[in-house]
Amino acid sequence: MYKLKHILSMIKFEHSIFALPFAYIGMLLSNHYNVRILILITIAMVSARSVAMALNRIIDYEIDKRNPRTKNRELPIGKVKFKEAWIFTIFSLIVFELAAYLLNPLAFKLSFVALFFLITYSYTKRFTWLCHIYLGITDAIAPLGGFVGAAGYLDMNIFYLALFVAFWIGGFDILYALQDLEFDLKNGVYSIPVKFGPNFARLFAALFHLIAFVFLLITIYVYKLNYIAYIGAFLVLGLLIVEHLLVDPKDLKKINIAFFNINSYISIVLIGVFLLGRLINV
Repeated sequence: MYKLKHILSMIKFEHSIFALPFAYIGMLLSNHYNVRILILITIAMVSARSVAMALNRIIDYEIDKRNPRTKNRELPIGKVKFKEAWIFTIFSLIVFELAAYLLNPLAFKLSFVALFFLITYSYTKRFTWLCHIYLGITDAIAPLGGFVGAAGYLDMNIFYLALFVAFWIGGFDILYALQDLEFDLKNGVYSIPVKFGPNFARLFAALFHLIAFVFLLITIYVYKLNYIAYIGAFLVLGLLIVEHLLVDPKDLKKINIAFFNINSYISIVLIGVFLLGRLINV
């Protein structure tokens, strides 16, 4: 249990709250769900994210070891050994594939596409400042996976929600990268803050979040949700504005509040309003 605690800390298990609600929303919008599907989608999402985060820590070991912000993570300081990280990764991968297989044939086939993105996104910051967009695309698999896992087919309208997730995640990943700007400049790590500077990076992040809001409105419209969902969308917009106000390139002390707290609230708000927008006739 002691070792598992460190492994779960290594992968920031609590951050599953960002992606998991969108798998549930995808499931809800499919209109094909039951307790079995809910459990399997939960297992698939948590295990998939565990694969991605564990591999990220393994792949970024040398970078994390040199970065003052990350040098005390579990792998660089030895609280988790490489062998243990690999065992956990392989176990999580097997669980993910098993859950996808038990959901339906299409979910199983597309699980390998998801794995490709989960495995490769950690490498993108080594050669392109578009890494934030790639991470957003990777996380956008959540609503697609939730829909396919429940319905067994893919509806093109669910891509609007996926695009919301892609631009939302990409936007706050740009803001998050501000805290590593000096290190990234010296160590050849690519990011939008490195390429364009902190001020333009904030503008990029704001643009990403504005685009995300538009895709959220389109999602609500195409799925014919009630006015509660629209109220929720504007509440999300308000939270995004607060997130940007909290991030000051000259003083990044509040960035963890912006990153974890605000984005957690956004996830919780959205699962709530999609439930109300879908299930309540008003």
